[in-house]
Amino acid sequence: MTQNIKIMNNSFRCALLAMLISLPVMAENEEKESINTQSPNEENTFSTDADEPSGFVTELINENLEASFNAKNSSTLNDDSNIPYSRDLKDYASAPKFGGYAIGKYSYSDKDGAKGGSGFSQRLIRLYVDGTILNDFKYRIQIQTNNNSFHMKDVFIEWQKYKFAMIKVGQFKRAFGFENPMNPWDISTGDYSYFTKKMTGDYMGDSWSGGGRDQGIQLQGDFLKVGDDNHNLIHYQVGMWNGEGINKSDADGKKDYIGTIQFQPVKGLVIGAFGWTGECGGEQRDRYAFGVKYNGENGLTVRGEWGHSHYTTRNDDAWYVVVGQPINDWFKLSAQYQTYRSGKSWRTAQCTYSIIPEFQLHKNLKLQIQYNFNDFRASTDKHYNEIWAETYFRF
Repeated sequence: MTQNIKIMNNSFRCALLAMLISLPVMAENEEKESINTQSPNEENTFSTDADEPSGFVTELINENLEASFNAKNSSTLNDDSNIPYSRDLKDYASAPKFGGYAIGKYSYSDKDGAKGGSGFSQRLIRLYVDGTILNDFKYRIQIQTNNNSFHMKDVFIEWQKYKFAMIKVGQFKRAFGFENPMNPWDISTGDYSYFTKKMTGDYMGDSWSGGGRDQGIQLQGDFLKVGDDNHNLIHYQVGMWNGEGINKSDADGKKDYIGTIQFQPVKGLVIGAFGWTGECGGEQRDRYAFGVKYNGENGLTVRGEWGHSHYTTRNDDAWYVVVGQPINDWFKLSAQYQTYRSGKSWRTAQCTYSIIPEFQLHKNLKLQIQYNFNDFRASTDKHYNEIWAETYFRF
């Protein structure tokens, strides 16, 4: 069994290396002119880690910064012509873009011993700044606080000259799962799923405090345009991470190798497969997952993922399905079912059924209420109810 696992690990690493080498070559036939005219900040139809809109205060800051930059460097900013790379160039940079948002939460629970739930809390407060240098290099720095925990979330730079082969270095989300790279504003639920927390966490499904982040290097890209709308058919990500989690350097010399291949047969419908192999603290960690997501033109959103984790001592699995439909331009109703099974046993299953009405009062303000019915089969109080009320606002 151990020998088979080693063979599988070596095969997966070889496959990732082959993707690193072959995919950019496969994309050589893409029309480079159309690629080069895309903005480095253009939203990717596959990815969901695009910039969040600015709020009231940050929008004023950004507008004034951009006006100042344009006045000073009107002949160089947003210039798509070839730029000679040099440490002496001072003008080829975009105005930095600032953003920030906060999510407050009230939680009630009738679980035995929960004393009515955790009450009021700061789910998170985030601040970020990003921009481009020499047109082709995008950077981002994002910090977050949760109650009394202040920490760095993202810090990376990515070379984006060719959309079929972009290289990112720093601390950022691992390339595993559809939901993991999504920001909390857009996931349609009051928290990330068990799948995301258990399958993109740091160790045996017990730690997700960093939000599925790690430090490493990644190659990603889109290519092979199809359809009348000329959308990209294929998206890939392959990378190597420390395997220690957020804000940590490598402690054991081992690395995590993670990759995904995704297909978009029609615009808005994405089918993906994900793989992960690595080792942390002497514990083998191998994972794979499959998922589907759909974003319809009428606002309908459907997302579902299933994943399996193999560790030295046990196997786990998890899955979820979430569906959301706008009723009008300010009200959206979503429903979710999710399960996590430690040891892949129904005796330890954690199942939750949720209904989530969401009220978008303004582009920078929304209210969300979530009812959860929990079926935790290993708990003494197997069935209990929760109500979450969350406020989202950008500033």
